Amino acid sequence: MFSAQSLISRIPKRALVTRFPVHSSHFRGCTAVPQRQAHQFRNMSHSQNPQDEQAQKGSKFSHLPLSTSGPLECALKGTVLLNHPYFNKGSAFTKEERRDFALHGLLPPRIQSLEQQVQRAYEQYCSQPNDLAKNTFMTSMKEQNEVLFYRLLHDHLDEMFSVVYTPTEGEAIQNYSRLFRRPEGVFLNINDMDSVKRDLAQWGKPEDIDYIVVTDGEEILGIGDQGCGGILISIAKLVLMTICGGIHPNRVLPVVLDCGTNNEELLKDDLYLGLRQKRVRGEKYDEFVETFIKAARELYPRAYIHFEDFGLDNARRLLERYRPQIPCFNDDVQGTGCVTLAAIMAGLHISKQKLSDIRMVVFGAGTAGVGIADHVRDAIAADADISPEEAGNQIWLIDKPGLLTTKSESLSDAQKKYAKSHDDWADKKTDLLAVIKEVKPHILVGTSTKPKSFTEEVVREMAKHVERPIILPLSNPTKLHEAVPEGLLNWTDGKALVATGSPFDPVKGPWGKDGKEIEIDVAECNNSVVFPGIGLGSVLSRANRVTDKMLMAASKGVAEMGPALKDDTAPLLPGVDVVRDVSVRVARKVILAAVEEGVIEEKDVPTKEEDLDEWIREQMWDPVYRPLKYVEGNKASRGAKGDLRVLGNPNDVE
Repeated sequence: MFSAQSLISRIPKRALVTRFPVHSSHFRGCTAVPQRQAHQFRNMSHSQNPQDEQAQKGSKFSHLPLSTSGPLECALKGTVLLNHPYFNKGSAFTKEERRDFALHGLLPPRIQSLEQQVQRAYEQYCSQPNDLAKNTFMTSMKEQNEVLFYRLLHDHLDEMFSVVYTPTEGEAIQNYSRLFRRPEGVFLNINDMDSVKRDLAQWGKPEDIDYIVVTDGEEILGIGDQGCGGILISIAKLVLMTICGGIHPNRVLPVVLDCGTNNEELLKDDLYLGLRQKRVRGEKYDEFVETFIKAARELYPRAYIHFEDFGLDNARRLLERYRPQIPCFNDDVQGTGCVTLAAIMAGLHISKQKLSDIRMVVFGAGTAGVGIADHVRDAIAADADISPEEAGNQIWLIDKPGLLTTKSESLSDAQKKYAKSHDDWADKKTDLLAVIKEVKPHILVGTSTKPKSFTEEVVREMAKHVERPIILPLSNPTKLHEAVPEGLLNWTDGKALVATGSPFDPVKGPWGKDGKEIEIDVAECNNSVVFPGIGLGSVLSRANRVTDKMLMAASKGVAEMGPALKDDTAPLLPGVDVVRDVSVRVARKVILAAVEEGVIEEKDVPTKEEDLDEWIREQMWDPVYRPLKYVEGNKASRGAKGDLRVLGNPNDVE
C-alpha cells in the first residue's frame, strides 16, 4: 500500500517518526481526539505499565500457534531490534527491555506509552501538506514501527481510510515509478516464468504465510492499467486485512504479476519500472497465472489467495477456474456482491419482505453488477428452495444497449444467465425507466458509472409500486454515482432505503411523525466490512475452499450488525468504526458454514458460538505492544529471529 516514495522515506529507517517538526498551524482538517480508543482491543490496559498487566492475562486458547496473549519471544538486540518494524517499540521500550535488549544509549531516556506515541504521530500526520504526503508518511511509519502504524490508523480509521486506500492510494499507484524509493512484495515477470517458484520461495517456509494478495495491475481502483505499480494495491489490501481482520502483518505476502501494460503513458516513460511491452494475453498469460498458483500452493499450502483488480476479461474467468481447487477469493467479484447482499438483507428486514419475493434491477452489467446479481440469485434460491436458474428470473440486468436479452450482442457467459427472452421484450422499450415501469422492482442497484442516471422520474416511478424501495447507487468515485442520497430521499419522501459506494453526509428532511424533521444516516457499501472476516474465518479454519454458503453466511453476519435493524434512520450496514467486531461475527459465520460444508482442515475448532468468538479473537493480531522476552538465537524460532518475510537467509531457499 502506500508508496514508500516520498521525501519522508529519505530518512534512515532507524530514525524514529518523532523527528518530524510539528506546528499547530499545520493541522489541516485533522480531528483532535482519536476516534477509537485503546479499550476496544483485547487485553489492552490503561495502567501505567500495560505490558506487565497484559502479560498476566491468559486465555484458554493461548496455546494456539497464532495466539497473541502473553510475551513475544525475540532474539534481536540493539540497533537490529530498533530496525525491525515488527518488534520495534521506539520510545515505549520498558526499563527492563532496554536492559535485556542492549538498548541503553540508543534511545532518549524517557519511556513513553503507545498512546503518547500515537498523539505525536498524529500531529506529524496532520502537518503533512496534502493527502499524498500523508500517504507516504504512513508508509514511512509502517516501515519503522508496525504497531504504531496500525494503532494510529485504527484510532483514526474514518479519517485516514481515504488516505491509505482509495482515492489517495490510486494517486500513489499512478506515481509509483516516479516516486519509487524502496521495494516491498514480490515482483513476478511473465518473461521469466522459470524463476517464479524460486522468487516466491525466498519468503519463508510452508507454515509462514497465511494470506497472499495478487494482482496483475490491469484494473486498479477505477484508474485502469497501472502495470507493476499494482503491487501497491496488493499491499493496501493486506493493510486492511490486518487493521480490519487481525491477520498477522508478518504472515502475509503481496504479489504483482507483471504481464506488461497497455498504458501508453507508462510505455513511453523512461522511468517506468515494469515491463515496457504491451500486455500479454491468451495462452502465455494463463500459463503464467497457473505457474504462480502452483508454486504458491506448493510453497505455502496453508495460504489463502486473494485476487485483486484483475481486468474484466480475466477476473471472473480465473476465479471460476480456481475456486473449485483452492481457497481463493476475488474482492471485485465476490466482496462487492457480499456487502451489497448484506445491505439488501438489512433493507428487507425493515420493509418486512422476503428474499424469495423480491424483484431486482441492476443498472450496469460489468464484473461488479453481475457479481451482485449472482449473490442475490443464490440467496433467493436458498430462501425459496428453488434452483439458481429459477431465481435468476427475478433479476434484470441493464447495460449500455438496454436490457440484456437473448438477442443482445457479445454477452459473456456470466451475463447470458440473466438475458431475458427477446420475444417477451420485442415490442417494449428496454431503457431504465421503461424496465422500471414494466418490472416494478423492489431493489435498484447501480454499477454503471453513469452519473445521475437514477433520475427523479425513474425513482418516483419505482416508489409508486414499492413502499420502501431499496436503492443502491454504488459506482465510484462520487462523481460517477447514479444518484446522491439527498435526491433519493427527497423523491421518495424519506422512504427509500439507501446505501452508496462512497461515504455521504446524513440527510435531513420532514419525514418524521407529523412532518417533524429527522436525520437519516446513509450506509456505505464498503467491502472492508466483509472481505476481512471472510479471509479471517478461512485462514483460521484452514478452509480448503471458499464456498457459496460461506459467502452467504458472511453477508448474513454483516446484515445482522446493521444499525438500521434497530432504528430505520440509521445506516443499513455497520461502519468501519466497528469493523473488527464485524470481522469476528463474519468469521464465526464463515467458519460454521465451512464446518457444515466439510471444507475445514483445522482440528479442534470450537462449536459453541461464545467459545468460537474467543478462539477467533485470541488469534487476531492487535496493534498493542506485547512484552518482549529475550531468547538465545540457538533456541529461537524463525519468528523470534525476525526471519519471517525477511530475505537473504539461504536456509529459506531450496
